[in-house]
Amino acid sequence: MSGRRPTRPLTAATVAFLALTAVGCFSDGGSGPGAGRQPEKAAAARNQGQDRDPSPYWVDPKSDAARQVGAWEAQGRGADADVLRRISERPVADWPDGNDPAPGIRRAVRGAAEDGRTLVLVAYNIPHRDCGQHSAGGAADADTYRRWIGSFADSIGTAPAIVVLEPDAVPHIVDGCTPAEEHDERTALLSEAVDRLKRQPKTKVYLDAGNPAWIDDPGKLVEPLKRAGVDRADGVSLNVSNFQKDDTVEAFGNRLSGLLGGAHFVIDSSRNGNGPLSGSRADAWCNPAGRALGTPPTDRTGDPLLDAFLWIKRPGESDGECRGGPAAGTWWPDYALGLARRAKA
Repeated sequence: MSGRRPTRPLTAATVAFLALTAVGCFSDGGSGPGAGRQPEKAAAARNQGQDRDPSPYWVDPKSDAARQVGAWEAQGRGADADVLRRISERPVADWPDGNDPAPGIRRAVRGAAEDGRTLVLVAYNIPHRDCGQHSAGGAADADTYRRWIGSFADSIGTAPAIVVLEPDAVPHIVDGCTPAEEHDERTALLSEAVDRLKRQPKTKVYLDAGNPAWIDDPGKLVEPLKRAGVDRADGVSLNVSNFQKDDTVEAFGNRLSGLLGGAHFVIDSSRNGNGPLSGSRADAWCNPAGRALGTPPTDRTGDPLLDAFLWIKRPGESDGECRGGPAAGTWWPDYALGLARRAKA
């Protein structure tokens, strides 16, 4: 099982999709579990309202969700627009372009500087990405990737930033999806990327380590994470684009931390408010029905090893062409609305 990542859609395609959107919310369909209990430690973050996001992270005023709010208001769908503000008024990670990350990052840096906030970015361009599945792609070769990550880091400059480094890259080594002949190059590129990003004075780097429903034995992650430079990173990221409950992921993170000498971690809580889809479904990670927004982004976690709950997966972007969804990374407003309607905050 893997939690495949989105690729960011082209701006023109996104705008066109928004312009054509005028349909109702995504059907719940299927059967899902009851509402998952959110940790009490994050209750304050969930109850502070959304007049101004209480986290230290930047909220993009021109996100797909924000644009959708404007479009629905113009169409007279004010009630739906109000619900969708549960996404548009929260910080979500930016996934910079795989060809040229600089323009998008520089725009975000300017916006975050104006607001006095920290950027959350995802570096997702490793060669042979996603084993040729829904989010296939990535840099053409190792040298192309090195240039890309250099541009990525240069564009951050001295801005405060969190970078989630290459979702799935290490877990796909562990589960065998990435061929053995590519393992050494991949871990070397990840290790180099950690060092390059850490040259930026205010950048924190979290190397992705999957989720407990995918790699259930954290011991299997230790050696590849070490080869990938986790000892020089700020920690690991968990549950990216997946739906495992906070408590489950936190327990896994603490076990993994113990095997890594006290490594810190962050959790993607963007869509785990109702936990994972029930039953043994092969594609439970891909646009499952009945899911909900999870704990809003916050660095107040109550766990000294858990640095933050973040919305790393952008809620409302498709996981892939499954369950009626558009291509991976494409904004899907009806799915977004469903996530927001079921949110507990």
